[in-house]
Amino acid sequence: MNAGLRLLLVDDEAPARARLRDLLGDIAAEVPSTVVAEAADGFAALERAQAGDLDVALIDIRMPGMDGVELARHLARLPARPAVIFVTAFDKYAVQAFELAALDYLVKPVRAVRLADALRKAMPRADDAARFEQSALATRRNLSCLERGRILLVPVAEILYLKAEQKYVTARTVEREYLLEESLVHLETEFAERFLRIHRNCLVARGAVTGVERAADEGDTEARWQVILDGLAERLPVSRRQWPQLKAVLKVQGQ
Repeated sequence: MNAGLRLLLVDDEAPARARLRDLLGDIAAEVPSTVVAEAADGFAALERAQAGDLDVALIDIRMPGMDGVELARHLARLPARPAVIFVTAFDKYAVQAFELAALDYLVKPVRAVRLADALRKAMPRADDAARFEQSALATRRNLSCLERGRILLVPVAEILYLKAEQKYVTARTVEREYLLEESLVHLETEFAERFLRIHRNCLVARGAVTGVERAADEGDTEARWQVILDGLAERLPVSRRQWPQLKAVLKVQGQ
């Protein structure tokens, strides 16, 4: 049974966040919830949302640096995206908010009954979260990279290979590399149809493989073949253990 909605409060004014907390306490018997985190700006909110443990983000619109509308656009692209409820003193953004598929739009001062109604819309979403994560629909289209304090979204369709290096995984596109704080084993499981393991530390995009070539003879080495990837000069070694699987894939692809 659902123990309550997990909330993120986003407002640059601390009194406004405190007011929301008070209202949430008033309606706790009707709509149980827990404030998991608070943020005073869009950048902090986006970074916190990356943890994926939120059901709803209650977001002010006018904030310095990144306003609530821009924040909602970024949240919508996260793999585990929270529902968005705008809480603002201005009603002129309502059309824009619903174009972003916001769950609701509350105008300050917010009444407890309106907040309860808005949060009730999110309750089926929270109850279904576990089932959703296990479904085929849960496969992500983007991976996230935290770089210089910013979250960059890396389209999975553009990734040529994923390589484990120490505690990070490097995702390589034609343009550049991204460091991901993810497990290669987890990525292999989630994207089994897109990526193929060619080495204990490397997965390649099946559709990017254009062929193989013999590796230079360096004596007793594990790799005898190297993968050629479309748009990349770098060659990736294939382990003896993974070579039969790769060879079978190449045969199917007619290479």
